[in-house]
Amino acid sequence: MKLLQFYVDDLIKRAITEDINYIDSTTDLLIDEDDISEAYFVSKADGVLAGIDVAMRVFTLLDDTIEMNIHFKDGDAIKKGDVIAEFKGHTCAMLKAERTALNLLQHMSGIASYTNKCVKAVEGTDASIADTRKTLPGLRPLQKYSVVAGGGRNHRYNLTDAAMLKDNHIDAYGGITQAVTALRKKAGHMLQIEVEVRNFDELNEALAVKADVIMLDNMSCEDMKKAVEITAGRAKLEASGNVTLDNIRDVALTGVDIISLGALTHSVTAFDISMKWKKKA
Repeated sequence: MKLLQFYVDDLIKRAITEDINYIDSTTDLLIDEDDISEAYFVSKADGVLAGIDVAMRVFTLLDDTIEMNIHFKDGDAIKKGDVIAEFKGHTCAMLKAERTALNLLQHMSGIASYTNKCVKAVEGTDASIADTRKTLPGLRPLQKYSVVAGGGRNHRYNLTDAAMLKDNHIDAYGGITQAVTALRKKAGHMLQIEVEVRNFDELNEALAVKADVIMLDNMSCEDMKKAVEITAGRAKLEASGNVTLDNIRDVALTGVDIISLGALTHSVTAFDISMKWKKKA
């Protein structure tokens, strides 16, 4: 998976503009513009790296002469104390880039690391780990990229990708059968339809109208296991709602195909990475 460079550059430019506005009152008034320094990123915890190329792009946009030596790539497991990357360039540019680069790198690595914990927790089952649309505005490509770096899979990127009938859609339209029937009359042949169900009656109705994917919303593990038996492979089953690291393996063992977690992106803890400066001779 590759991020589009124009998206990354636009995001970084907006972030730098927000942070600096006019001048860096500390750096620009204190440091000679020709001064050169060396620094490095060091991991302060164990996890999975994501966003190193994005972080380093912050530096190159401010100083295209910077020299970089990157030791790990996105998706790599990193340990506490690992030096992730070393770089040498103009001190002023590096000081201005530091916070924005770390904000992006820590956030993306936090998502990758948490995703990887979930992926490892369901190893040996048939369930895959997926994200949701519960992403921060403007950061969705970075966040979904980070989920993949952590070993997860992406759900819809946006509302165009698939028709997903949530409870509010169904209640507003008048029922599962009516909504799916109406959608099939208007949708192109490439559009998949997913239906959220809350009980076995809704599950059977969704199966009867041949939904492609069925989301089991906030069901107990016992009910999800029964839903798998009822479905018998006629549709993909997605478990969603109240899934945590503590219960995710139990959910996977019910036999569902997909486990989606909004927590992968909407409330993840930043991964601890520091930027250290090398002492000058």
